[in-house]
Amino acid sequence: MESVIRTAPVSRTRQRAGLIMTVVAVLFLLFDSIIKVMRLAPAMEGTVQLGYPATAVLGIGIIQLVCLVTYVLPRTAVLGAILLTGYLGGAVATHVRIGSPLLTHILFPVYVAVLIWGGLYLRDERLRALVPLRRQ
Repeated sequence: MESVIRTAPVSRTRQRAGLIMTVVAVLFLLFDSIIKVMRLAPAMEGTVQLGYPATAVLGIGIIQLVCLVTYVLPRTAVLGAILLTGYLGGAVATHVRIGSPLLTHILFPVYVAVLIWGGLYLRDERLRALVPLRRQ
């Protein structure tokens, strides 16, 4: 027996807000992954300062790019959001480990994750059906 959960259609405002949130997160992550894959100086220096060897930068960038592509494709967007959440969790753990400032460094990946999930939630009826937010 199938159960059907009906959700309200996505309004234009909700759709646009979700798209803006998604684009902001994707542009940031795309820039970050490209500078890692290209092994540019800022990525190399930042990664070494975080305690990782310079040889890890390319692999980290490729993993980030694969997760991002998975998120951008509509059919795999939820899986991509899950993968990016794991990736960003590693960034949080790294900043906690080295004692970075809370609001600007430790929580920054959390802000990006909120954009990722918030944008997807606003745009995707299936996700809203799966995780309904209700007023009590």
